[in-house]
Amino acid sequence: MAERMISEVLAKPDVALEMTLRPSIFAEFTGQAKVKERLEITVAAAKQRSEAIDHVLLSGPPGLGKTTLANIIAKAMGANLKSTSGPTIEKAGDLAGLLTNLEEGDVLFIDEIHRLQKTIEEYLYPAMEDFKLDIIIDQGPNARSVRLNLPRFTLIGATTRSGLLTAPLLTRFPIRERLDYYQSDQLQHIVLRSARLLNVETEENGAREIARRSRGTPRIANNLLRRVRDYAQVRHQGRITHEVADRALAMLEIDENGLDEMDKRILEAIITKFGGGPVGLSSLAVAVGEEPDTLEEVYEPYLIMEGYLKRTSQGRVATELSYKKLGLAAAGTGQPRLL
Repeated sequence: MAERMISEVLAKPDVALEMTLRPSIFAEFTGQAKVKERLEITVAAAKQRSEAIDHVLLSGPPGLGKTTLANIIAKAMGANLKSTSGPTIEKAGDLAGLLTNLEEGDVLFIDEIHRLQKTIEEYLYPAMEDFKLDIIIDQGPNARSVRLNLPRFTLIGATTRSGLLTAPLLTRFPIRERLDYYQSDQLQHIVLRSARLLNVETEENGAREIARRSRGTPRIANNLLRRVRDYAQVRHQGRITHEVADRALAMLEIDENGLDEMDKRILEAIITKFGGGPVGLSSLAVAVGEEPDTLEEVYEPYLIMEGYLKRTSQGRVATELSYKKLGLAAAGTGQPRLL
């Protein structure tokens, strides 16, 4: 249960508090330098022409700042931002309601846009290209199509799995940007900024320790900062030092490489239950008691990036680094043994 609680803490931050830590302008946004530069130029050019910017697709793993960038773009354009997500738009009428309530220059943000139903997605095509919406009224022989004119708006889509977007939708985004994992020094800067906003006294070494265990992800860095803050407040007069951060993160079972209990369980299952792999995603999910989508979207990207896991056409394979991490050695043709 402990590792599940940790995973929930990392995946579901306090929404109200999370909003207070989000940068609101490009100058406050740390990292993603090339993406930020291109978006700043696009926004500046559109403002000079007094036009809405082209539609934008932001992709990348969870927690890297896609929603934050959407808010920054809308604020920079002086536009209203209306947010929704792909799974919540269940019928064409829901989308029509969103689009017809937009005003000139507004930004519509759709999170997890790859999860839009295909029938609903098709309503977006004329809306994105021609700013028109075709609505079917009545049914059967009385059915007729009514075309509504929409104000020029900007659609910003965010997705963790851009490969699942259909080609017709993907090509309707003139601006496509991918966000990558952050470096430790960038995350340290984010932790120090968040600590100031939370009024938490934090030494640079303490922030660095949190940053290097944050899996390259600002959301996780901020979540860990809040957990370390709680530990420091109760046991160390509220000051976060390197030693305090180390003890707090050890209590959370997050090691020096940012791996938590579930990460280790995944690697151990592949090695001890499946002989190091290859193993299919569904079988691995059953073995560790987690949903396949969660494994694929939350845990695997970091494990692959850090070299603990390989994804092959036959399935997942543990690397030599995984054996070393768990203190195991491949015993030739036999089962792994302790070093």
